[in-house]
Amino acid sequence: MKVAIVETPATSTPLQADPLDHLADALFHEMGSPGVYGRTALYEDIVERIAVVISRNRDPNTEVMRFPPVMNRAQLERSGYLKSFPNLLGCVCGLHGMESEIDAAVSRFDAGGDWTTSLSPADLVLSPAACYPVYPIAASRGPVPAGGWTFDVAADCFRREPSRHLDRLQSFRMREFVCIGSADHVSAFRERWIMRAQKIARALGLTFRIDHANDPFFGRVGQMMAVSQKQQSLKFELVVPLRSEERPTACMSFNYHRDHFGTTWGIVDAASRPAHTACVAFGMDRLAVAMFHTHGKDVDRWPTAVRELLDFAQADDRAPSASGEVRCAKEVGS
Repeated sequence: MKVAIVETPATSTPLQADPLDHLADALFHEMGSPGVYGRTALYEDIVERIAVVISRNRDPNTEVMRFPPVMNRAQLERSGYLKSFPNLLGCVCGLHGMESEIDAAVSRFDAGGDWTTSLSPADLVLSPAACYPVYPIAASRGPVPAGGWTFDVAADCFRREPSRHLDRLQSFRMREFVCIGSADHVSAFRERWIMRAQKIARALGLTFRIDHANDPFFGRVGQMMAVSQKQQSLKFELVVPLRSEERPTACMSFNYHRDHFGTTWGIVDAASRPAHTACVAFGMDRLAVAMFHTHGKDVDRWPTAVRELLDFAQADDRAPSASGEVRCAKEVGS
């Protein structure tokens, strides 16, 4: 299978040093494409520990779901993603057809030609966010109960944003808490998590602030959508100044979708009114990079309070050894 993407215009801007570059060798392995990296044991261990901290803060009665890195193409189209972010979408394609047609494509490659002209799209796309698959699942369950639903979801995600910056990956991990219910219920959920997330970031030793934000909607119509999103305070971000206060990195987001997904998927309450939805999203890779940028590459020298929060004091057997192997005497789940 091959991934087909919508190409973004190439630029001739010369490469410049970035404040995060010094972390690259300790955290990642090059894989030939910008923003797509193998991960070292040191880095992956911190991602797992942060996931445990997030899990400890999960609301009671939250249903846990984990999704693959791909999802149904028709479902993503129905959700409206193609209209809002077509430039970021990755589509799964393959060589379909008769054996002779597939052989012809391979022969073209052997002869130095372009075999990709024979590709055709599958019914899958790469998931651009962890929450999209949960809405049709929720819709299939019937009316939303009075207390609403809360889900803990996670997935490997993809957005076609080629960049050499370590805090802007094309392939990345996203963890989300999704709330479905009445407008008051989901608004209270988001406000509660804006406060809770700040406590988590503070405990992790990060410098941050909460900003009004907007999604990177595509095109001229998208610019108007972005302005409206900000004016209605539908999106906030927890940003960390990895480069500067003027150009911080969003590591968490807090989003109120109003009744968009309720109307789109027919998710209704007992009175057949469209449900409202909200989500809080954690950029797991951005949080891990922020931790190493803030505290350094030697986790043994991280602040004591941070190490205790991440269970180093009780679980040093998980720390990467000199050989780079992670000793897993204690299981870390999410």
